[in-house]
Amino acid sequence: MNAHNPIKTHVKERAEEQSSAMTQEQQAAIRMLANDLHRLNQAVMKAVEAGVSVELVRSARHHGGGGNWGDLLIPVIVAQGRDAA
Repeated sequence: MNAHNPIKTHVKERAEEQSSAMTQEQQAAIRMLANDLHRLNQAVMKAVEAGVSVELVRSARHHGGGGNWGDLLIPVIVAQGRDAA
């Protein structure tokens, strides 16, 4: 991401499209997830601009009991040496 050409991730738009047939509670959970993912993506881009590589890796899968599941993530960070820049 740079000041001249910011990257658009469209997380909110995708979440809204996919949530049209959901309950109000499900839609609220998806909106919260989309907002948090947007902030996460911004933080990843900021870290990359600061000189580190970031990979998000599934660390576990949470099962809700009714056949629903979600991936839990951890960051794998690779810092570039000061001389690499």
